Formats: sequence, structure tokens, C-alpha cells
Amino acid sequence: MSDPTLLVLASLAEGAKHGYAMMEDIEGMAGVCLGPGTLYGAITRLEARGWIEPAGPAERRRPYRLTASGRAHLEQQLDGMERVVRVGLRRLRHA
Repeated sequence: MSDPTLLVLASLAEGAKHGYAMMEDIEGMAGVCLGPGTLYGAITRLEARGWIEPAGPAERRRPYRLTASGRAHLEQQLDGMERVVRVGLRRLRHA
């Protein structure tokens, strides 16, 4: 998984985080190093879609959290990915 928006959603599924904490979590979780431009571009898109929202006041380190619709979108995407992985692994076993 390398889509920045899905990585941010997956990171926030654990709880509210600010940008640097998301970058660290994503690198540890997925081995993907998102640069600040990529991360904050994804945050802007996710906030515009209503999938994340600020979790506190606008300070130097602004935390974000998932909204209910963001959680539903992430679950839908992960379910689809799980099906692809399951089928792909089954096909590899039979190849």
C-alpha cells in the first residue's frame, strides 16, 4: 500500500496524530517515507472530502482524527485490498 491518502487514514485509525507523528507511524507501519509536501497534500484532500478533521486547536502541531465517513471509506478500501490479496495468493499457490 503506497497511496498517501490510505496511509494517512490507516495511521489515524489508531487515534489522533499530528503530521510528524503520522510520518513516523506510516514509515514504521508500511515502510513508506512520505515527505511533508506529500503528507500535507493528502491531509488537505482528506479534510476536503470530510474523511478527517482537526482534533484540536490550530497550534504548531495540529492533530487530526478520522471522521465516521473516513473510517467507513478506509474499511471499504481495506476490504477490497484484502480480497485482491486473497485471490492473488491463491493464484500463486496454483501457478
